[in-house]
Amino acid sequence: MGLFSSFPVEDVTVLDIANAVDMTPAAVYYHFASKEQILLEGMEAFAEKMLAEMRGHLSAKGDKEGVRSLVAHMLTWVQRHRTAATVYFVGSVGLNLLVEALRRETRLEMVALLGEATKAARGKLMPAEVGVIGVALVSVLETAAASALNQDVAYRSMGSRRFVDEVKRLADRVAGIDPA
Repeated sequence: MGLFSSFPVEDVTVLDIANAVDMTPAAVYYHFASKEQILLEGMEAFAEKMLAEMRGHLSAKGDKEGVRSLVAHMLTWVQRHRTAATVYFVGSVGLNLLVEALRRETRLEMVALLGEATKAARGKLMPAEVGVIGVALVSVLETAAASALNQDVAYRSMGSRRFVDEVKRLADRVAGIDPA
């Protein structure tokens, strides 16, 4: 994942991967059919950990801070897992159908989890409203993660703390929660 986070996927070779892990290319091919399989398995492992982290930090019913704290927690978690997160959120976007299928499955689970957090904060909501809010919150989280990982202009101009604060405020607005 370190190679895929540092170089464009198409530039990484099986020889590069083999050298990075002190193996021969033949040994790599014994375990994996291609570099794309290595990439996909690394992304799957990251996605599973990310979803487990989200599940572990869902808010309690009635917790008005739940959505904002979950989004902020996930941004911090993404930064702590920068290498794999960079591959997932930045380096492999649109790479191939298998990668996009994984990203789609992960998004669907994230939509459900963020919708659940919104319901816990706001109470009774229509299922369609929960779904739309969940989709919007996933977009906020993915865009903020990519911005922070790329350290783009928005991120650099605000700095880490202010950036996270702004993302938390945006998450509250998207979820329809009055700021604390």
